[in-house]
Amino acid sequence: MTKIRPRARAGPIAGLLLAASVLLALAATPAWAAAGDTLAQIKSRRTLRCGVSEGIAGFSVRDAAGHWTGMDADFCRAVAAAALGDANKVTFVPLLASARFPTLRGGAIDLLAASATWTIAREATLKVQFAGVLYFDGQGFMVPAKSRIKSPAGLKGATICVHKGTTSEQNLTEYAATRQLALQPLAIGSLVEAADAFFAGKCAAITADASQLEADRLRAPGGPQAYTILAERISKEPLGPAVRAGDDDWFTLVRLVLFALVGLEEAGITRDNAGERIKDPGLQRMLLAGDQYCKALGIDGGAGLRIVQSVGNYGEIFERNLGQDSPLKIKRGLNQLWTQGGLMYAPPMP
Repeated sequence: MTKIRPRARAGPIAGLLLAASVLLALAATPAWAAAGDTLAQIKSRRTLRCGVSEGIAGFSVRDAAGHWTGMDADFCRAVAAAALGDANKVTFVPLLASARFPTLRGGAIDLLAASATWTIAREATLKVQFAGVLYFDGQGFMVPAKSRIKSPAGLKGATICVHKGTTSEQNLTEYAATRQLALQPLAIGSLVEAADAFFAGKCAAITADASQLEADRLRAPGGPQAYTILAERISKEPLGPAVRAGDDDWFTLVRLVLFALVGLEEAGITRDNAGERIKDPGLQRMLLAGDQYCKALGIDGGAGLRIVQSVGNYGEIFERNLGQDSPLKIKRGLNQLWTQGGLMYAPPMP
């Protein structure tokens, strides 16, 4: 099995440099960039600035050649294909969890696609908007297989590693209090360091989104078989892309890309057959071949065709990064189309 290696752990100096670079980027961004005509700014600079995670296998991770892969990274490319006509016109900005929303609000990025959980509280207090759900997840626990623990109840009184500043930390505290488990959180500032602390034996378990635990298990000492992800899920974690509140057209465009990816799969349009399927008059609207709707959003017609020819449909993106064509081998589950028992559903296209 191919091992996915996350980015090297950042030391104190590297962390300070990263924080300083974010602050400088925020300071250099004009106030008007925080809201308003985002698409015009993107077109002017000819690149989409997309905030991604610091390195989550299957979602956004940089390989040895510096190329970003993953479901979130591919979503950024799909937006660039729709907005700029070129999926390669993306500047990826890796962010710690604590920096995600401040960086978005400050205007240093145009789009956040960093496995962030959609909550109403975040929209209300942080003044951001989630375009929809790119991946339905849930928070779980991973334990050493030799522990023979079968459920979170078996962790009563134990120390649990968790990524600081995430919904996972809040969910863990609430779950432990509700069930009187007296769990002791060990909150750590980065995904990689939290997993490393768990593998080093500093915690009896680690808790995170189940997809993250699958990625961590791939690089576990002794191999994936040495660790078990418990079946129970303690939360709903709808992960999706977010934009700043205040620019309705940009929000609609990003949401359009998400729904187009799902709708394209519903219609059976793939990267390989899109060129031929566009000849079908019944698929013209799905491929956004006309320019009236696209013109209203400020982009060229044919956005759907550009999206699918660049990254494929939703199912292709899933299988390539998370599913059977990836080292993770995650089953689609809730992320199946609604016609196949899942929750993925696209409203009618224009």
